Amino acid sequence: MNMGKDAFEILVNGIKLVLIFLMIVQLVPILVWVERRGSAFIQNRLGPNRVGPLGLMQLLADAVKFLTKESFVPDTAKPLLYFAAPVFALIPGAIAFMAVPMSTPFTVGTFELFGQTWGPYTFLVQGYDIGIGIVFILGVSSLAAYTLLMAGWGSGNKYSLMGALRASAQTISYELALGLSIVGVIMLYGTFNLSEMTAAQQGSLHFQFMGYTIAASWLPNWGIFYQPLGALLFFTSTFAESNRLPFDLAEGEAELVAGFHTEYGGFKFNMFFIGEYGHMMVASGLMAIFFFGGYGIPWVTVDQVHQWASSVTANANWASVLVALIHFIVFNIKFFGFLWLFIWVRWTLPRFRYDQLMDLGWKTMLPWALFNTILTAFVIYLASL
Repeated sequence: MNMGKDAFEILVNGIKLVLIFLMIVQLVPILVWVERRGSAFIQNRLGPNRVGPLGLMQLLADAVKFLTKESFVPDTAKPLLYFAAPVFALIPGAIAFMAVPMSTPFTVGTFELFGQTWGPYTFLVQGYDIGIGIVFILGVSSLAAYTLLMAGWGSGNKYSLMGALRASAQTISYELALGLSIVGVIMLYGTFNLSEMTAAQQGSLHFQFMGYTIAASWLPNWGIFYQPLGALLFFTSTFAESNRLPFDLAEGEAELVAGFHTEYGGFKFNMFFIGEYGHMMVASGLMAIFFFGGYGIPWVTVDQVHQWASSVTANANWASVLVALIHFIVFNIKFFGFLWLFIWVRWTLPRFRYDQLMDLGWKTMLPWALFNTILTAFVIYLASL
């Protein structure tokens, strides 16, 4: 019986991993449409409007185009690296997003499956729960730099190689600032677990400082009010990590044609695109969790939502499902809000010069991130007195 339960756990986790991966892949064409229509709105244009209502069928036309384009391999390319790079581009963002909690767990009662009685069973609304979620996500996400290097070197093209070198230097520079920007969050909540961080941001703003309780009932208890500088540094760094404007020097069309993916077309190019949007999704999810309460409802605790759900339905299992659904919707509102902010910034700000990019990372953001870490440690020490 124990072996059966273990097999059921593996089956459930496998299904969740597949569903989350499919969600990421299916979100990409929607985000592409939103970006094209959004950029047109920002720049007073129409955007795609011919293929289907509001240009929605343009996504299908693009998919057919990507799948049917000729597969071209440069004569000077290194085939193993050239073909492996777009495949590996999908992996970091997808695996990292699996560790992001998107709602509260929910419980189902006993049920029959495979001739056995199962339950009650608690489902986590995430791919897997890792106690050191932050470390895992940052570690996996940083592997994206290798895919860009593989694409640049494997293409056998000097422009691709220059784009890959730019990308690796940019990633290393901004990973330091990004990592330091969340040290204050880790010290503040005293955990690496993303679910525990979310739980710590429930209700309205309140904290203890030198024996006094300071409260502001008109503000939610979100990390942005404790770590405003850390939030600004983290969000800025995620643009550089995702190679998005104004930090897309790895794809600088004006001087590098298209950078590291110059020699890629069709479905291989599409896989790089999916990887980029995957990193945007991870950044948006982490921004919501670290600084905006994750799946939590502003000013409301999870227990209060449970009490309301229990008053709506007498079935405890259905109440837990309703609570999970409400928090999942709240998380997605914040999640898509940050995704739109990524798009908004891209079509608003111009690209930095490369020396400006590196100066900003090493001479401005890194010192400020270090200052924020030291200041947070000092304030936490004072609060403990």
